[in-house]
Amino acid sequence: MQNIRNFCIIAHIDHGKSTLADRLLEFTNTVSKREMKDQILDQMDLERERGITIKLQPVRMDYKLDGKEYILNLIDTPGHVDFTYEVSRSLACCEGAILVVDSTQGIEAQTLANVHLALEHNLKIIPVVNKIDLPNSDRKKTAEEIIKIFGFKEEELLYASGKTGEGVDEILKTVVERVPAPTGNPDSPLRALIFDSIYDNHRGVVSFIRIFDGSITKNKSIRMIGTNTEAQALEIGFFRPKFEAQPEIKTGEVGYIVTGLRDVSKARVGDTVTLKEFKDVKQLPGYKMVKPMVYATIFPTSAEDYPELRDAMEKLKLSDAALSFEPENIPSIGFGFRTGFLGLLHMDIVQERLSREYGLDLVLTAPSVAYRITLTNGQEKVIHTPAEWPDPSIIGSVQEPWMKVEILTPAEYIGSILDISIQRRAISKDIKYLGQDRVLMEFEMPLANIIVDFYDKLKSVSSGYASLNYDFIDSRTGELSKIDILVSGEPVEALSMIAHRSTAESDGRDLIAKLKDLIPKQQFEIALQAAIGGKVIARETIKAYRKDVTGYLYGGDVTRKMKLLNKQKKGKKRMKMVGRVEIPQEAFLAVLKK
Repeated sequence: MQNIRNFCIIAHIDHGKSTLADRLLEFTNTVSKREMKDQILDQMDLERERGITIKLQPVRMDYKLDGKEYILNLIDTPGHVDFTYEVSRSLACCEGAILVVDSTQGIEAQTLANVHLALEHNLKIIPVVNKIDLPNSDRKKTAEEIIKIFGFKEEELLYASGKTGEGVDEILKTVVERVPAPTGNPDSPLRALIFDSIYDNHRGVVSFIRIFDGSITKNKSIRMIGTNTEAQALEIGFFRPKFEAQPEIKTGEVGYIVTGLRDVSKARVGDTVTLKEFKDVKQLPGYKMVKPMVYATIFPTSAEDYPELRDAMEKLKLSDAALSFEPENIPSIGFGFRTGFLGLLHMDIVQERLSREYGLDLVLTAPSVAYRITLTNGQEKVIHTPAEWPDPSIIGSVQEPWMKVEILTPAEYIGSILDISIQRRAISKDIKYLGQDRVLMEFEMPLANIIVDFYDKLKSVSSGYASLNYDFIDSRTGELSKIDILVSGEPVEALSMIAHRSTAESDGRDLIAKLKDLIPKQQFEIALQAAIGGKVIARETIKAYRKDVTGYLYGGDVTRKMKLLNKQKKGKKRMKMVGRVEIPQEAFLAVLKK
């Protein structure tokens, strides 16, 4: 075990983690030059297209230093706040972390958050100033920020370029020197932590593991302690980064087990794997259950696709432990799944993966947060969607989630950021100067006001320089109301929304105005209304198509034209009574933006 080093790469989004990982693989000859491609550890096409890491990805490298052979297990991690859970799972399998900071951007909000996570796991942190090859690189300023904020010594800092490979050798040497070797007892019964899983159509569940005690060989009978599920290790091996079968995985190593399991719920992330023959083995701590922040309901556009959607959601959850879902039926749309996400990007990625990987055509309702409602009779209810909102007359109080928000920005944008934050009911708590022109702004803000369009507005007013991180604080009582949307007098639950009373009327008017542009004209007039508890607060009318029923007439008495027009008018009246308005998906998504 003394020759093993387990470490991950952490950073803010776009600071060069995946590119630096490419160079590490190249330098250690883990991947040949012929096989090498950009972002090689990003396995999904979606990751390559967007240029972001979504899933953690382990890889094993062989490295020689001073004539001694070392095994380096690297886990590349995402940088976006919505995928923090991927980062925390990676940290639990490592003894060290490479902290990458972009020398053109400096420390950003998620940099701070990831360092705090690493410290909570007692990891040895190696700070690396990256992108030193760029013309606008300011390595001196970035180094000063790292030293001032995190308390590192100047001699602890490393400088590198993920693009050119400069400094990569020094990083690998430092990992060997500073990251401690894993601990554990090779002679104890097997205890391996499942830190991720994928589903293979041919081989079933493939679990990614870190072995803390004991060892495992191929074809051994195994047991998941948490679910008490038995299976067989049909294949075991390492990541290079492709699966490479091995006869044995030992204490301190990172690898995979092909279980053959078809029921994805039997191999949960965070569970402990042991051998079937071992009884009374103590389970590893695992992971805290992640709490979804944003909820939306996913429906297949065709009711026949519901079983396929259910299977797809179960398989996706296996590789996305932050995803949660349960069946839901909305009469106006049909059967679907109320789904919990960590944020809007997470929601967008899940929708895209369901569409691409499983060929599903979907409709998503507007995102909402979880509200805790106390009824007048003392009963408590947790509401995830506006459709569950009780009658206003029986509501005693409503509590909504509040977040601690950290915004790192150049000082010149303080005023603009304060303005957009206060508009969203934010409470300013602190403003700290981290350097000459870098400021850390701390707020408390309702989650509902963050998820809508706050990030876009923040980037807009700061010319793209500000970065954002947020974390749950507590739930607080608020004056909230449900806005019902009525189309031709019929309520459409999928379009309803929850709003604070101070902004409810303006929110209702804005949404109705958007729907007027998005819902296509019919052969009859459509009334659009927004209402709170039976009181209409906004109305728009979509005019009917007017067909020229007199076009074929020429000359003659005007009464002939009037007769046809009156006949058309009566026909439209009948259509209005029986007509069904088709609402496009764009209308359901209109509530995403104010």
